Amino acid sequence: MAKIMDRLLLFIYSLSIGVISVVAILLLSGAVPYTLTSVQEQRLFWAGIIVAAVLFLLSIRFFYISVRRDRSNLNSIDQRTEFGDIQISVETIENLCLKAASRVRGVKDLKSRIKVSQSGLDIAIRAVVDGEESIPTLTTEVQKQVHDFVEDTTGIPVSSVSVYIANVVQAPSFKSRVE
Repeated sequence: MAKIMDRLLLFIYSLSIGVISVVAILLLSGAVPYTLTSVQEQRLFWAGIIVAAVLFLLSIRFFYISVRRDRSNLNSIDQRTEFGDIQISVETIENLCLKAASRVRGVKDLKSRIKVSQSGLDIAIRAVVDGEESIPTLTTEVQKQVHDFVEDTTGIPVSSVSVYIANVVQAPSFKSRVE
């Protein structure tokens, strides 16, 4: 919703600056009668023409940005099958990674990042562990779970799964109160 509002505001800005620039160019170029009485006014005249022209060029650029289709947010992995094309968004694959990694006991606060390469997906998982189990064993299990789950679910080959352990969470200890 915010992107739609931003684009609408940019569109309105572009149109208004464009109209103001055209009016200023017409006034300052002499298309509309205007008298100059001194050298300073003539310098102001040329400065005004330059500023108006630059604003007009900027408004054309902004207008183009507001109208064109934004392709940067359409990150997806495309596959072709005998029945047609399949597009899976990178966000979907990130969520699948988080789902698979969360199945491993002792792993918390997960984040994932996907890079698409020629050999397949490069997946990076950031996690916090509880410290109850061996970290090498945990990370190996996370790598296997994520690798197998993503490949089985999407059919896209996974070239690597990197796991970064950001921290160890201390388990809350409860003290019993003796009276």
